[in-house]
Amino acid sequence: MIKQLKTFTVQMLAGANIVTIIVMTLIGYSDRLSPSDHPVLSCFGMTFPLFLLVNLAFLLFWMLFKFRMIWIPLAGFALSYVPITIYMPLNLRTQEMPDSTIKVISYNVCGYGGNYKYEQGFEVVRDYLFEQDADIVCIQEDNDTWRRYCFQHYQKRYAYNDTLMFNNDLYPNGVGIHTRFPIIRRERIPYRSLNNGSVAWYLQVGSDTLLVINNHFEGTHLNKEIRSAYKEILKGEMKGDTARQESKKLLVTLSESASKRAPQVEAVCRYIQEHRQYPILLCGDFNDNPISYTRYRIAKELNDCYAATGRGLGLSYNQKGFPFRIDHIFCSDKLTPYQCHVDAKIDASDHYPIICSFKIGGND
Repeated sequence: MIKQLKTFTVQMLAGANIVTIIVMTLIGYSDRLSPSDHPVLSCFGMTFPLFLLVNLAFLLFWMLFKFRMIWIPLAGFALSYVPITIYMPLNLRTQEMPDSTIKVISYNVCGYGGNYKYEQGFEVVRDYLFEQDADIVCIQEDNDTWRRYCFQHYQKRYAYNDTLMFNNDLYPNGVGIHTRFPIIRRERIPYRSLNNGSVAWYLQVGSDTLLVINNHFEGTHLNKEIRSAYKEILKGEMKGDTARQESKKLLVTLSESASKRAPQVEAVCRYIQEHRQYPILLCGDFNDNPISYTRYRIAKELNDCYAATGRGLGLSYNQKGFPFRIDHIFCSDKLTPYQCHVDAKIDASDHYPIICSFKIGGND
């Protein structure tokens, strides 16, 4: 009887492990689904790390109690190898940085508000950027409307500075560039959004024209009430019916935001296709995780620098309960990326900056 019970238990756990793997694999490749056609399903990529952890727990369990069954979770990791290396790159070798690289920082500075930790938020960000001494700084929420002296400070280090504000008096937003390279011209990439946008700057880098596209795609529109409810759900502090209602509200809000974001991403991809003659650097706040249509669609056109050269999770959004990398850097084949990483040492924003170095002249 006991032997039969043990056999039944093993079979049930093996079945649960297989179901976990099937769901994990489907979610891992859900970034192929356009939010325009599948708004709800396209949001499930956020849950990918949870299923990774469950499969890891199964692996540890089988190792301790039924070693010959470890092939099940290992097969699951193999099936999800591609999304795993996107979500958590496994680049173990440290790249040697060649001479004459261009250092780039992309940073959502939260309007220089200091993340409610610093009264002098702009000064903290400025000092950090000056210490990093990058050649190109792309900033999201580069809102210089309430303290016009920001440019005066940037001009002490960068000869060329430009910010484009998206006209919305209620929620001001803008993206900017601060660089050592001359700005030839700029173009705003047209798409519909209340207070988000994408801007292309053409920089003169030696004899080359470098196209830099800075993006702030549609936000998640999660207000304080939804965020608070979400954190209660994670902590198990919310009862069943209420938790289901709040989870549905969260999913509806995320899917609506993803549906708005999809055509914005498509507009940027069309712009990339029309300007492939230039070396292209694209960065910004995608407001989307690595297993998302936003990231997948851009990766069809350009190379994901963090996936190619980074290591680990690289969490760039630092608010509790939302452990995601939503800030990204991409480049065309005319650029070679090196040592892309997220710097968690600076906490003057609700984002961490993402940093990468490049050499013009790539793999083509």
